[in-house]
Amino acid sequence: MPSTYPAKTSSSGQAREGVRPIPSKWRHTYARRLLLTDFLVLVWVVYGAQIAWFGMGNATVAMANDARITDLSYWAFSAILIVVWMWALSLVDSRNERVIGTGSQEYIRVADASFRLFGLIAIFAFLTQIDLARGYLLISLPLGIATLVLGRWVWRQWLIMKRQRGEFSAKVLLVGSLASVTQIARELQRNPSAGYLVVGACVPSGKVADTIPGSTIPVMGSVDAVERAIAATGADTVAVTSTDELPPDKVKEISWSLEAGRQHLVLAPSITDIAGPRLHTRPVAGLPLIHVETPRFSKGQLFLKRAVDVVASVLGVIVLSPLLVVLAVTVKLTSQGPVLFRQTRIGLRGQDFTMLKFRSMVPNAEELLEQLADGKRDAGNEVMFKMKNDPRITPVGRVMRKFSLDELPQLFNVIGGSMSLVGPRPPLPKEVAQYADHVHRRFLAKPGITGLWQVSGRSSLSWEDSVRLDLSYVENWSLMGDVVILLKTGRAALLPGETAH
Repeated sequence: MPSTYPAKTSSSGQAREGVRPIPSKWRHTYARRLLLTDFLVLVWVVYGAQIAWFGMGNATVAMANDARITDLSYWAFSAILIVVWMWALSLVDSRNERVIGTGSQEYIRVADASFRLFGLIAIFAFLTQIDLARGYLLISLPLGIATLVLGRWVWRQWLIMKRQRGEFSAKVLLVGSLASVTQIARELQRNPSAGYLVVGACVPSGKVADTIPGSTIPVMGSVDAVERAIAATGADTVAVTSTDELPPDKVKEISWSLEAGRQHLVLAPSITDIAGPRLHTRPVAGLPLIHVETPRFSKGQLFLKRAVDVVASVLGVIVLSPLLVVLAVTVKLTSQGPVLFRQTRIGLRGQDFTMLKFRSMVPNAEELLEQLADGKRDAGNEVMFKMKNDPRITPVGRVMRKFSLDELPQLFNVIGGSMSLVGPRPPLPKEVAQYADHVHRRFLAKPGITGLWQVSGRSSLSWEDSVRLDLSYVENWSLMGDVVILLKTGRAALLPGETAH
């Protein structure tokens, strides 16, 4: 039976009905685990860097040229560095529940705090003429960031596994119109790793024992029954999905009824797939206006993305050249036809380009396509042709496709400038002919070898989801986002699962 605390009294002095369950303390539990892991990681990294640079001897930090200040042993300096580093990670809220579990913000904060700390150390050492071993610092900083991020990533995988089972998540009560509640519920259920478990909803109709369309989420009453719904569901978060059908000042009343530090209020506007950097809250005349910036690609962003594409692709071709040769010879020896498959695709600003792939099908695959057109329904995609057991694929091609090896020649497309490492899926001209007007926004960015669509379901995605992911990428591009997608692509290629065909 869950623990409880006494019911509070309302502003009118009347006791509230019943008792309210104490929300789970999973946030504090998880933060303590991260704290312990960070500490163990830094002890290993900092003292490991010290021993690697100085050995087991008692090296000392040469302090300022002042007889009154004695030199400090690196054993003591390393201990101080660990404490200050831990403090820096706390100052940037790197263990806050708002950044853990999903997105790249947690990793960014770890790296940002580390770089700032070592920058301050360098400035302090210069101003005070303290002679710190540069090699010791140069080992500690990158190794520390990499190991801290790795530790956070391992914990995140554990957290995601728990959240898939409904644990270690905020229990959310949705409040708003039926349409807005349904939309937000669908988006949250689509991504359980975000850590929001919907346990009920309050809608204007308030038909208790009813459910939200398309789900098993129960309706707990009308928008006037929020407090009772919280007590009944054990929710620790109230998400207001719309205010059109709420009485005046209802959102304020909800916020006043929540237990400070235990329960949270979230305003969830029906704006999906818009990333944080484009959202800005600006208080105007007492109104918290949410400004959504128009997506823009500065010259600096374009240059940075292109530079990364060229450098990474050239290095990729050099490193993978033995594999490229083996694959080319294997394709040539196992089936008739050319080694490379060339196909016209639509790229940046709607321009045609020729995309390269290792040939994974029989030479007359395009001629056989019309006979198999009905097979696309098997994949649930209304525009793109997908078939799980496509008879046109050769035995070698099936293996290459499963591990995405047939895509490797596209590195030359990236070097040539027609593609990027990460971007929207490059569509066929006949697919573009079926696009709705808004889908053409995907041509604002170069198509990619990989993208959100590939790391979020690959061949199992519906057309609606494919478009949503591509547009989300185009409108919210960031270099760190590209890095995350590339890392996920590597994992998906090595462990392809059932969605790769």
